[in-house]
Amino acid sequence: MIVRSQPARPLPRRVLPGLPVLGIPVLSILALAIAAPLQAADDFASLFTEGKAHAAFRYRLENVDQDAFAEDATASTLRTRLNFASAAWNGFGFFAEYDYVFNLGWDDYNAGAGNTPDKVQYPVVADPEGADFNQGYIQWQGAVGTLLRGGRQRIVYDNARFIGNVGWRQNEQTYDGAYFQHKAAGFDWQGAWVGQVNRIFGRDVPDGRHDNNTWLLNASKAWEGLGKLAGYYYDIDDEETASFSTASYGLRFTADLKTDAAVYGFAAEYARQTDAHDNPVDYSANYYRLDLSATIQGFTPYLGYESLGGDASMPGAAFRTPLATLHAFNGWADKFLTTPNAGLDDLFLGARGKAGVWAWELTYHDFQAQSGSGSFGDEIDASVGRAFLEKFGVLFKAAWFDGEPDAPYDDTTKLWVQLTADF
Repeated sequence: MIVRSQPARPLPRRVLPGLPVLGIPVLSILALAIAAPLQAADDFASLFTEGKAHAAFRYRLENVDQDAFAEDATASTLRTRLNFASAAWNGFGFFAEYDYVFNLGWDDYNAGAGNTPDKVQYPVVADPEGADFNQGYIQWQGAVGTLLRGGRQRIVYDNARFIGNVGWRQNEQTYDGAYFQHKAAGFDWQGAWVGQVNRIFGRDVPDGRHDNNTWLLNASKAWEGLGKLAGYYYDIDDEETASFSTASYGLRFTADLKTDAAVYGFAAEYARQTDAHDNPVDYSANYYRLDLSATIQGFTPYLGYESLGGDASMPGAAFRTPLATLHAFNGWADKFLTTPNAGLDDLFLGARGKAGVWAWELTYHDFQAQSGSGSFGDEIDASVGRAFLEKFGVLFKAAWFDGEPDAPYDDTTKLWVQLTADF
């Protein structure tokens, strides 16, 4: 039984427009860090002189043919990323990262969330043009496996099914808040307080920034040769979208069995979710996932099943994961970014491997309602890509979703060509 917490008194959010306030949890972390024993270190200037700068470029051409729209969408975007990671000084360091997404050539697409109100005749490609202060944090790292971090940062737990950075989109999802991690004796303890979620839609629209008072707790234990067990509790209090406010707890177990002939992979997960805080719907729902795979001489067939509970007779009572990297789950066509009211069962099978220097993957999904007997459709996803000259990469990717005639999801085809460069 989960006891819902009372709404917390709002914390101050900003001192200057666009800059995150660390808040009480972050200041507490920094106080602990300052009180901790200092390590031997070089002089303060080494933070800068021994730091590392990095530049990355990602160009993507995306085409979307969706039956509900008379026009196809074509987006040609380039993300430029510049960052600097300081060296460590007495365990302290900092990181700063700036992104800018340019439109190059084609911009016949709806960037979503009101970014392009004059282009609603096109399907959504959620890559709005513009600048983003993507990350900016200070941290302290001890010699015994402790990390304390405060500011704007990337947070990814486990396989990103619940907490992720939405790394596929050009504008990444990051979090303003405090983060803690401690590793020792096979244990990995992680915790975060989040005061703001910086979503993929950017800072120019209200839906691009969500004020939160959210706590994310995750702990895992790994056993050599046996596997890894993770437990988590995520209390999401989204002050902008009440339906995102949920309390979820669960367990995830993963293992790899190695033999002379193959490596067999196994993963199983269960979670329970209830409404929390100001969520207007009183509900509870279950989550299940099972993954099986075998790798034989670089070829990996796999089979999986994922279920997000719902109630066809009660809108809003479905299991949801608003902070997840959703593109990685339930098909690359992104038809189920919001869980249907009837829930979702996703049975999938596929394979991945290499053909020379090219890595490829092919997956088939069958989508059914978890509540009732409805069928939503099926999907085929395919990709092939390679790295070259150490710093460059190319990716070709496609998704074909075929919706059922009586289902609310229309036929959709998505095609991508992507080029990357890292320096």
